[in-house]
Amino acid sequence: MRIAGAALNQIPFDWQHNLRTIKDAIEQAKTAGVELLCLPELCLTGYGCEDLFLSDWLPESALAHLQQIRPWTQGILVCVGLPIRMAGRTYNTAAVLRDGEILGFAAKQFLANDGVHYEPRWFTSWRAGETGTVSWEGQQWPIGDLIFEHKGVRFGFEICEDAWRPDNERPACRLMGRVDLIVNPSASHFAMSKTDVRYNLVLNASRNFDCTYLYANLLGNEAGRMIYDGEILVARNGHLLHRNQLLSFKEVDMECVDVDFATPLARAETIEPLPTPDEYRELNQALSLALFDYLRKARSRGFVLSLSGGADSCMCAVGVAEMVRLGTLEIGTAEFMRRAGCFTADDIARIAGPVTPRSDQDTPGPKEASHTQPDAEQQRQQREITHHLLTCAYQGTVNSSDDTYNSAKELADSIGAVFYNWGIDEEVNGYVGKIEHALGRELTWQTDDLALQNIQARVRAPAIWMLANVQNCLLLTTSNRSEASVGYCTMDGDTAGSISPIAGVDKDFVKKWLRWAETELGYPGLRYVNALQPTAELRPLEDNQTDERDLMPYILLNRIERLAFYNRLSPQQVYATLVQEDPAADPEQLKTYVKRFYSLWARNQWKRERYAPAFHLDDYNVDPRSWLRFPILSGGFTQELNNL
Repeated sequence: MRIAGAALNQIPFDWQHNLRTIKDAIEQAKTAGVELLCLPELCLTGYGCEDLFLSDWLPESALAHLQQIRPWTQGILVCVGLPIRMAGRTYNTAAVLRDGEILGFAAKQFLANDGVHYEPRWFTSWRAGETGTVSWEGQQWPIGDLIFEHKGVRFGFEICEDAWRPDNERPACRLMGRVDLIVNPSASHFAMSKTDVRYNLVLNASRNFDCTYLYANLLGNEAGRMIYDGEILVARNGHLLHRNQLLSFKEVDMECVDVDFATPLARAETIEPLPTPDEYRELNQALSLALFDYLRKARSRGFVLSLSGGADSCMCAVGVAEMVRLGTLEIGTAEFMRRAGCFTADDIARIAGPVTPRSDQDTPGPKEASHTQPDAEQQRQQREITHHLLTCAYQGTVNSSDDTYNSAKELADSIGAVFYNWGIDEEVNGYVGKIEHALGRELTWQTDDLALQNIQARVRAPAIWMLANVQNCLLLTTSNRSEASVGYCTMDGDTAGSISPIAGVDKDFVKKWLRWAETELGYPGLRYVNALQPTAELRPLEDNQTDERDLMPYILLNRIERLAFYNRLSPQQVYATLVQEDPAADPEQLKTYVKRFYSLWARNQWKRERYAPAFHLDDYNVDPRSWLRFPILSGGFTQELNNL
């Protein structure tokens, strides 16, 4: 039997869009001779509808829209994810359709409730072994723990989290010996190196449960924060039959493979390991796709960036340039511009030139594209598109250096971005003068250090916001995870923005990624920033302000952060772990750093609550709206830190 999975780039409750991609996937599958097609989890509504899943109307509308899909399934079996609401409870299901009929609904049995997941808030787990009935306009279909049959092949379901449970708990354990095929429609978010875990999960399941296993994930930045890599895996008895390229710019990535269910396949003795993921390249692809989807789904006309010449803003600028490079290399310049939604037909004709129609099957996968060096014409096109999509401004003060100005200008010029340069000393002096007049005293660096630093960052916000508003663009804010942890930022200043694309990664990673991007991706404009020590440049130049002098070494900050909130250790346990890991370190200095981290963390939760939406890129983040909740007001670890 020729079976297939299709990764879809969906939008929450955008019925027209979601139905179009579903139809495209089915048509592609039919053209390829596919007999059984698995679409991702909740692909009809989108996975990210959140509290709308608690309404009556959204699941009812999904079931009504499912009826439109029925005639498309003539001659093929298709699995479609959608919510079903019964007796005030919402269930996460996969509908099975064939030849215009609904055969039934398989219901998810385990709900994800850690990290970025809040599924038990919206859904009810289906109990193993139980079935029920779905009714709609006089028609009835079975729902629950079901087994289906298609052309002699018996198959059952695991829906995403069902497969992440211990083997003796998961549905596959009860399906073993009863089915030939297990189908897994998923909405499994991207995190660096997570594909390695998923690969082993699928191959081991096919081996341990003596079956063929078909896995299909969502694709793209669906709802704003989470990114889905569109992974499709087919394995049989521990052997990998098919794996696609991840993080594609396509809206539909349909992948098929022939499986000979009639002929036994020897059980693999061991699982062949997946090559170690390149996290720098993985993040580059994920960030590029996330920016592209955010741009077009927000119906924006581009991005505006306050480009300071420092590491964080430079990474954001390169992220936009890479979005253009990777997207145009994979799906073509004209299609990229059309999908972006902010180019006129004349723009497309002028930049892309004559367009030759190309199918998804003709385009290289994203990983091939990421290794491809564009030719001179492609480089010209990419620079013109970047010029259209990215506007940067350097907003200097008397405390800004030539080094950061040169860094900002060289990078902007090298990628083709629009670049402005203006000073803000007049505005800063105006505000300082007003407060001095009101208080009747002079403000000095000795008495008012933080206020004088903050006003510079805060004064930069109105002009850059205005530029973004005038151009109908998204304002990028440049916060990283390390700064978010300790509140090393100015609210309504450098945190101002529509999205915060790199807030999910730490500062040490940002610095290393930029060095990698300069050499591996070919961005010579990064040579200035890669030679600089990170600094806010908010104090007088003679102070030689650096981030790490203000805080602590970034590597140590990241280690404390991870131990505290990923491993969930107490301050005492964190300190003991650091001493054990580095016996040569000064124990009193370590205590100082641990106390500083926890004190700054506790007093700055209100800032983390107000950050612009951030992409989830690593295996954890500090965003209270997607991963880590913490009280705004607390005891601040006072007793715990005193115990040190």
